Amino acid sequence: MLENCDNFKDGRYLIINADDFGMSHSTNQAVMELLKNKYISSASLMMPCPWASETARFCKENPEVSVGIHLTFTSEWKYYKWGPTALSYKTDSLTDNYGYFYDSAYAVEKYADPLQVRQEIESQIEKALAMGVEPSHLDNHMGSLYGLSMGRDFLSIVFDFCEKYELPFRLPKNVDRDIEQKLPPEVKKMLYTRIAEAENRGIMLLDYLIGFSTVEHADYAVCREQIIETLVNLKPGVTELYIHPAKDSEELRAISGDWRGRHNEYLVFQDPEVRKVIAQENIKIISWKDLRDLQRKHK
Repeated sequence: MLENCDNFKDGRYLIINADDFGMSHSTNQAVMELLKNKYISSASLMMPCPWASETARFCKENPEVSVGIHLTFTSEWKYYKWGPTALSYKTDSLTDNYGYFYDSAYAVEKYADPLQVRQEIESQIEKALAMGVEPSHLDNHMGSLYGLSMGRDFLSIVFDFCEKYELPFRLPKNVDRDIEQKLPPEVKKMLYTRIAEAENRGIMLLDYLIGFSTVEHADYAVCREQIIETLVNLKPGVTELYIHPAKDSEELRAISGDWRGRHNEYLVFQDPEVRKVIAQENIKIISWKDLRDLQRKHK
């Protein structure tokens, strides 16, 4: 258990988080196995997705696992779609002509009404709670609420729920340099304003956030090499490395063209070479639940 934030300066702490939990049965099988065997330390649940109920049952039966809410406002696959959970409210600004979420973060920024965003966030969290999930954190699928496409963000609304439910949020205090250089000045200013706002409101944030395109990981050797290089070069502080693991299946192949990368990300943290690097580098594996408990302790 972590005792105080100052400890983070004295070592390298890593959260290995599986995104898209609940998206499909193939994803659920992989993530549940990885969590049970402690190959990863956390996961993020997509409540609007068809297989969310299977995930919720797993969380209820395994309360020790760290699972947060992957706030979902986009539905990016061509034939595999989902829409809002806030069925008692108007959701027209969040959906396309067929009632599905938009397929891009840009569309969310352009069209979403803040009140409907607020109602949908609350609905997703409350649905998870009602199904027996005790969330460890909040984060956001495809970054649709961050305002990185056109500078129209919804993060202050998210922070309201972080305060209400006493949850940390996936937002790095140190923005990746390559990403930062691509941001327009007004978007960069907005992002750092939100980082300061979160800290002022007592919401625990990461120091660093690392993610990969699953397309990059279509070759297993490349996937393993990239993960090992990332581990060796971790900086002091708290880093989250998020992945999208899934087991190979007809279901996964029908949904996603990047199924090979997802399957390799399921395999890579079980790899003895990767496990050896984590031990040799003295990397301390923690979970979002650790940060949540620390946030609540220092409230």
